Amino acid sequence: MKIKALVVEDNRMNSRLIKFVLEQENFEVLVSKSAEEAIVIAGSERPDIILMDVQLPGMDGLEATGLLKNNPATARIPIVAITAHAMHGDQERVRAAGCEGYISKPINTRELAAIIEGHLNK
Repeated sequence: MKIKALVVEDNRMNSRLIKFVLEQENFEVLVSKSAEEAIVIAGSERPDIILMDVQLPGMDGLEATGLLKNNPATARIPIVAITAHAMHGDQERVRAAGCEGYISKPINTRELAAIIEGHLNK
């Protein structure tokens, strides 16, 4: 059975790269360009995991994570933040928002599938 991942990323090149890498590892990949759209997709599609860019236009990824975690229908979906700003304190900030962890940009495409599977097996 394929793992269904929702990739929330406003940068088209980044989302295409992540989608390509995960599809090569036999994932089913859904893509969203905004937090608002991601909330709708998560509610209807129930992905196994969400990869959430932190900096999104409009609602940011951490606010969207809070909304998803407070909704009983989506609360159990693991969310992994994707951030270009992996600085001191960021790990605490993403965990406080409800993320299970984070992946820093640039993404290591060789390790991406294993990182996701690791979060699913926790």
